[in-house]
Amino acid sequence: MLSIFRRKSSPNDPASPPVNAAQFKEAAGEALIADLINERRTERRWKHIKRFLLGGSTLILFGIYVFFYVTSLGYKIVPNSDIVGVVRVTGDIVQGSQTASADAVIPALQKAFSKPNVKAVVLYIDSGGGAPAEAERIYNYFNAKKKETGKPVYAVIANTGASAAYLIAMHADKVYAGKYSLVGSIGAIMNTWDFHKIAERFEVSRKTYASGELKGMLDPWSAQTPAAEAKAQSLVVSIADRFAQEVKARRGSALKPDYKYFTGEVWTGEQAFEIGLTDGVDTLDSLIKTTWKVGYHDFGPSKKSSGFGLPFSTSMGDWLVGLMLERQAALAQTTLR
Repeated sequence: MLSIFRRKSSPNDPASPPVNAAQFKEAAGEALIADLINERRTERRWKHIKRFLLGGSTLILFGIYVFFYVTSLGYKIVPNSDIVGVVRVTGDIVQGSQTASADAVIPALQKAFSKPNVKAVVLYIDSGGGAPAEAERIYNYFNAKKKETGKPVYAVIANTGASAAYLIAMHADKVYAGKYSLVGSIGAIMNTWDFHKIAERFEVSRKTYASGELKGMLDPWSAQTPAAEAKAQSLVVSIADRFAQEVKARRGSALKPDYKYFTGEVWTGEQAFEIGLTDGVDTLDSLIKTTWKVGYHDFGPSKKSSGFGLPFSTSMGDWLVGLMLERQAALAQTTLR
């Protein structure tokens, strides 16, 4: 803007035309407009920078929140180095369980077997048993994956590996338990309630129309017939015999001759090793460190968050309904172990 002014002429300066007022006003206006345009451009630039910083920080904070939320549900990043894949079987082995049903455990096994850097799979078992059919689905799956991938499967019993839990464990290549673990309870049991005397006391009767004399067996509101009781006992004995045959086939020469393994009792981890039900006394971390000398990754399954208003979770009502259905399924299935 100052360039439109000329300094005072001196005798040595060449002659110059006088400053025109119209030209001065035009030049001053153009300079002012240019300054305003530059100022607006600067404002817009800073506005974009602020928006970018605000949006970026929001995305970063949201990413951190999602990361911690996902990790709280049990999801973890699988390392790229060689590892052992740990799959948990914890709680009642029943349909609907979030941690021990076949529908929960098999996807975790699938993930562990699918990773090229997983050199072996270890079942971390802490369960008092459950439904044999669920256990059968689990061990049939990892037996098939063993043949497909060549990866060994070991089982480590934590606090308890009883009944259907031991049925799963003994199908692994090796079975270990801690010194203070409880192992065994090999057999089957069927439970039902008998309320018919209560009904008689209040003069309440239940009418059942069945197509056969055993169709309504185990109805808790009706007195059990001798035929129904005999049938129930035969089912228990049949399943227990099958369980015993599998123990003998899997444990083979490790079992002691003429030892009573099938009374339904449990043994400590050390006792179980002495009588041939396990291959050693060890814990998860120690076994992995000494056998493979690598780290491990926990593939779950882990129990999902129950909600309480957190984003991405079910509502309180859905959680309560799910909890009741889960407990109902557990009561219906744990009668046979």
